[in-house]
Amino acid sequence: MAKQYWLMKSEPSECSIDDAMAAPGRTVPWTGVRNYQARNFMRDAMRVGDGVLFYHSSCPEPGIAGLARVASTTRPDPTQFDPQSPYYDAASKPDAPRWLLLDVQAVRKTRLLSLAELRAEAALADLVLLRRGNRLSITPVEAAHWAHVMAMLGGAH
Repeated sequence: MAKQYWLMKSEPSECSIDDAMAAPGRTVPWTGVRNYQARNFMRDAMRVGDGVLFYHSSCPEPGIAGLARVASTTRPDPTQFDPQSPYYDAASKPDAPRWLLLDVQAVRKTRLLSLAELRAEAALADLVLLRRGNRLSITPVEAAHWAHVMAMLGGAH
């Protein structure tokens, strides 16, 4: 099966690329996904080794802040069962979990590729992130878009 690519959004106040780089094994559990389509991408399509554009969202300057890879298969997200968590879901039960997570391993921090810089690239015009109304925290990235972003970052990946 061919390697796939993804863009995963994280609020830097929750988990930044720096946090991921500092984590044991540079690996963090991707908790808090509460959108069925994003959950289904994790469950049904994402595979260990897939490439990830680590995107900082809901911050003063959103953009791609690093590169990562999918480091595990999915498992239940424990935050759904924790009443103290902002991601608590009273309807989700341990014997029938609704929400999943997977581990993401940071590969490297990059210069910030801002949303404005991404929008200015004609080759990225149909990148899912840039589509009007897109609010998903996890989106697929076509191989051509991945290659273009790698070129913008100086070719290293």
